[in-house]
Amino acid sequence: MAADTSAPDSDAALPLRERKKQRTRRALADAALTLFSERGFDRVTLEELTAHAEIGRSTFFRYYGTKEDVAMAAEGELWDAYIARFTQYTGHSLALDGLRTSLTAAILSMPDGWDHRFLRTRRLAAGTPVLRDHSILSSMKVQQRLVEILEERLGIDGRDDVRLRLLGEFALSAWRCGARNWVAGRGPHGYDNNRGHGGTQTLAHRVEEAFAAMPAALDLRLH
Repeated sequence: MAADTSAPDSDAALPLRERKKQRTRRALADAALTLFSERGFDRVTLEELTAHAEIGRSTFFRYYGTKEDVAMAAEGELWDAYIARFTQYTGHSLALDGLRTSLTAAILSMPDGWDHRFLRTRRLAAGTPVLRDHSILSSMKVQQRLVEILEERLGIDGRDDVRLRLLGEFALSAWRCGARNWVAGRGPHGYDNNRGHGGTQTLAHRVEEAFAAMPAALDLRLH
């Protein structure tokens, strides 16, 4: 079995100051998500957002770089956890297994309520082109970072060996397939109207399922 990473599973493992910062970040993200969902992302100015959250602009920029970042905060939290997990991964296994283990561990490490925030984020992005573009760009940056970690770990230049970039593509493809099925309400007996049911446990299972399907997908033949 692949070794797990040593990244913390919850905020309880963080120092008090860091826990307070995390709470402030999430409170700001929650306030932003509520405003954006009610009025539309483009109709809320940064000034209105900071006033609603009762913070100054300088405080906002200590936590988020842009409006898009705070709108997609739930997704950003997962990506940060995934990179941290894979950076600290020490298992001796196939590289794809390390990518899979680190991603599912990151999903399961998300705090209570993250799955609901993520679903709200997905709904908001579905009707907001600039947020969809931001999500795509963020995943591309994550993929590049995964490749860089693989290069460091394996001592291989991804520009010379296409396998490393393919591994990054595979990992993000498994995430997209698994997350899409989870959001759509896929369960053990097909689909239902309960979007995202089962929380992070089911999401992690859907992603594991996508990773496991890769060999069979590559073996499909056209007639």
